[in-house]
Amino acid sequence: MRKAWKLLALALVVAVIGSGAVFAAPLKIAMVVKGMGNPFFDACRDGANEAAQAIGDLQVIYQGPATPTAEGQIEIINSLIAQKVDGIIISANDKDALIPITKKAMSRGIKVISFDSGISVGGRMVDLVPSETQLIGKQQVELIGKLINYQGEIAILSATSQATNQNAWIDVMKKELASNSKYANMKLDAVVYGDDLSDKSYREATGLFDSYPNLKGIIAPTTVGVAAAGKAITDKGLIGKVQLTGLGLPSEMKFYVDNGACQQFALWNPVDLGYTATYITYALIKKQVSGKDGDVVKAGRMGNVTIAKDGMAVMGLPFVFNKDNVEKFSKIF
Repeated sequence: MRKAWKLLALALVVAVIGSGAVFAAPLKIAMVVKGMGNPFFDACRDGANEAAQAIGDLQVIYQGPATPTAEGQIEIINSLIAQKVDGIIISANDKDALIPITKKAMSRGIKVISFDSGISVGGRMVDLVPSETQLIGKQQVELIGKLINYQGEIAILSATSQATNQNAWIDVMKKELASNSKYANMKLDAVVYGDDLSDKSYREATGLFDSYPNLKGIIAPTTVGVAAAGKAITDKGLIGKVQLTGLGLPSEMKFYVDNGACQQFALWNPVDLGYTATYITYALIKKQVSGKDGDVVKAGRMGNVTIAKDGMAVMGLPFVFNKDNVEKFSKIF
């Protein structure tokens, strides 16, 4: 009888091992952020956990230094190497200072990607950026076009005249307005600069109202400028007469969405950013991709993400905020 029980027990062990079930430890991916206590990165963590749950055999470790320094991140990464994690996702406090430690991690077989704030080439396999110039510029024109029914005069309230990213976006906006027949009845009156100062941006917005009495809309692709323009439209009693869109923070724009000064604006969604970064890291760990130009990652609800030259990957269009979702996201960032 005892022998029979032993044989049965052995058979059960063999069956479980043969099924490959239950006993395999989940893969471990660490998300290392610039610093703890930042709602933006907490939202990135939530996205990573959502992806891990969807994938199934994945655990996310969320860490960051007490103060946002490269030294603090280096210490954390050293610890993660010792823990033999499978992957590291990092928003870098210094794009170059982290290269030696991330190279060390990669030499131990750990897959390293950067996101939000990238590490220079050589210090990671992939760098995930939230969006890119063409997508941002075209989307901004489309957002204001919808708001003014594709007819009327518009203006752009930018940051500084030397801002590389702003100028690149504005160049795309101008080309889109000039070349796309959808915008044939829209006219760009002016581009003005608020220098990313609230008071100057406010004055520039009110100056547009005075200079262009037929103005129908403002694009402000700067978080400072779009909030200042919202205040100017509100203060001057132009809600419903001058439409507004741009790139803004939900926490700063909720008031202007609620009062009607800004019906829709955009920015990258940190939940989607953490979600996408996790899928890319998992694909690297599972050797579904290697980070080379042309690799395509199947990123769950975010669709396919293509890796380009130097490991650069673009998440997609900025996320659009409006009255349906701004309340939720204003509590996050």
